[in-house]
Amino acid sequence: MNRSAGEASEERPERGRGVLEGAFALLETLEDEQEAGLTALAAATGLPKTTTHRLLEQLTELGAVEHHGRRYRIGPRMLRLGRGSRPHPGLRAAADGPMRRLAGTTGAGICFCVLREGRTLAALTVPGMVDELGSLHAGASWPWTTAAGKLLVATRPDLPLNPVTDAWRREASAIRDHGVAVDREGLVPGVCCVAVPVTLGRGRVVGALCAMVDPAYDLKGLVRSVTQAGLTVSAGLRRP
Repeated sequence: MNRSAGEASEERPERGRGVLEGAFALLETLEDEQEAGLTALAAATGLPKTTTHRLLEQLTELGAVEHHGRRYRIGPRMLRLGRGSRPHPGLRAAADGPMRRLAGTTGAGICFCVLREGRTLAALTVPGMVDELGSLHAGASWPWTTAAGKLLVATRPDLPLNPVTDAWRREASAIRDHGVAVDREGLVPGVCCVAVPVTLGRGRVVGALCAMVDPAYDLKGLVRSVTQAGLTVSAGLRRP
């Protein structure tokens, strides 16, 4: 029996939503994996291989994905969109100079991070010594358990975490007391991170300034340098 035009039009939005969900699933998988082949992406997303290939080719035509040999990775258009994510309108003007000076004096990879949908998102970046180990670009995201993510969650007790363990309560309390979070290869082998808060008036935290170095680096010295840079960025954001 033929379907009516009304029934067909009701199904089209459902199909369109399914296509969008599949495309976003592929992009999120590529963000996590950095680079992957067709078979691995189909397995990770649960999409049929033919559907995966079709969506990847469409995303490639749009610049959201790019080929790297027989593998795929996030494309330049998504990176540009990532750079458009700003937690504060004056952020680039306030942070660009201090971040570049911090990178120049320490050699570290520097990023300004915010929390988005339970993940750490890089809003601004300056490349440094460990870029080949941790993909550092505007729009990159990682689990919230980075140094920057932990600092942001610790200063936002209203954010839901399940489960909240006693160990995390102690760690979050220490982060608030000292105003710094440190990660020693906890997320990426060969990468240590130091993160400090960037604040507006009344101590409202708007993001975290993070420096990434190799494990041989003097982290105590890095904490001092990043803390000073964070204070400078915070002061710049408060200026009219």
